[in-house]
Amino acid sequence: MENGLPFLLLLLEIFSAVVLALLLGLVLVVAVTYVIDIRQTRHTIRRNYPVLGRFRYLFEHLGSFFRQYFFAMDREELPFNRAQRSWVYRAAKDVDSTLPFGSTQAINSPGTLIFVPHPFPSLSEDQCVSSVIVGPYCRTPYETSSLINISAMSYGAISRPALIALSRGAKKAGCWLNTGEGGLSEYHLAGGADIVFQLGTAKYGVRDAEGKLSEEKLRTIADLPQIRMFEIKISQGAKPGKGGILPGIKVTEEIAHIRGIPAGCDSISPNGHPDIRSVAQLLDRIESIRQLTGKPVGFKLVVGDISFFDDLCAEVWRRGIESAPDFITLDSGDGGTGAAPQSLLDHAGLPIRETLPLVVDKLIEKGLRERIRLIATGKLILPVDVAWALAAGADFVNSARGFMFALGCIQALQCNKNTCPTGITTHDPDLQRGLDPTDKSERVAKYVANMVKEVTVIAHSCGVDCPRQLARHHARMVVRPGVSVPLSRLYSDPAFRDAAGDYDRP
Repeated sequence: MENGLPFLLLLLEIFSAVVLALLLGLVLVVAVTYVIDIRQTRHTIRRNYPVLGRFRYLFEHLGSFFRQYFFAMDREELPFNRAQRSWVYRAAKDVDSTLPFGSTQAINSPGTLIFVPHPFPSLSEDQCVSSVIVGPYCRTPYETSSLINISAMSYGAISRPALIALSRGAKKAGCWLNTGEGGLSEYHLAGGADIVFQLGTAKYGVRDAEGKLSEEKLRTIADLPQIRMFEIKISQGAKPGKGGILPGIKVTEEIAHIRGIPAGCDSISPNGHPDIRSVAQLLDRIESIRQLTGKPVGFKLVVGDISFFDDLCAEVWRRGIESAPDFITLDSGDGGTGAAPQSLLDHAGLPIRETLPLVVDKLIEKGLRERIRLIATGKLILPVDVAWALAAGADFVNSARGFMFALGCIQALQCNKNTCPTGITTHDPDLQRGLDPTDKSERVAKYVANMVKEVTVIAHSCGVDCPRQLARHHARMVVRPGVSVPLSRLYSDPAFRDAAGDYDRP
């Protein structure tokens, strides 16, 4: 006991010295910070409240995370609430998706969808999904039965392991993968999935030295069996009327080589295609690519004024039905995965729930609905969203953020930086290390399988065997508290049909 006492005293002295050193260090740091804050002129709060003022920025940064996990209710958050994310997580992990004790969805709120159960529901036990042919006038039409597919996400915007997982998962699920405007990489092809090549305004991946479309490069890509369709990007939901934005910190040597641009520099696409400035030029470009590749060609846009489709249809009929785009991808004006100016993110472009039925009805009116396939995209990540799109008239649904959640996205809102904590949108090897493509590809496939399963459950409840048999009379929408109307009546209402800007047109 006596021998141990000096040792304990020594430990106490060392501990005291360490604590004193830490305290002196802390005092020194506070003093230096105080001097820096009181002398700087850029931040008023820090100048008026030295040291303490810095906590304001820390709390502001941490606020989004605390709200997500502690304060926001299950259905309060934007862009996606906890209830939505939780369903995707469960579907991707293939765990029980049933819930007890009733819905937390406020079914009296305007905009809520209510599907109409049939008194004699379908007795089918099968997940009947009929196939659809895209591009019947092409040398190589595309036939597929997929309901939900992976929307445009470029290599650069998302990471190598994320893209490999999506490619493998798409192959297992039997859906297609859109390249995004960043060009085709080996990682898109890694899983053997069907690929839709997106042709952006910068022509990445198929551009010549002057930035114009290279027919030779386009033909080389078209010769790949996995390339099934080509999509011309006119605009996207994150930033209608603004070109793609990839910060320089994410433009690696490999990505720069694929895109044909300098490494480390911001990759900013033109706002539009310099060679497509009218409906006539759009159809010219569609026809030239279709003739060159032999494969279906369509375009993607965010709708602002439905009169565009009057002009499009009139020009198609003037040229002949073969000249029509093989498909149109309708994006929603309420955001997307890409980096975007907030002014466009929040206030540009009409939402998909308004534009899809308008465009469907316009194509029916013009006699082109069976010729032109429609793909709906924009925050459609749940079975109710996909079922609504099919009932409203879409042939397919695309999703980007739904598949990001399937990969493990936690909505950290850092997609435009190189700091994504789940490794999905970063090129930092240390952060990518946590994303295992083998495991995540299984989650991608399970997300699709469970999506089709639950959309089929909705279809069976409505009395039809297949999801593509859903129609507008199978669903209602709440228009004011306690009152809902069938979609078939809502979308035929003149007020709704004029909602895209016809009121202001002379």
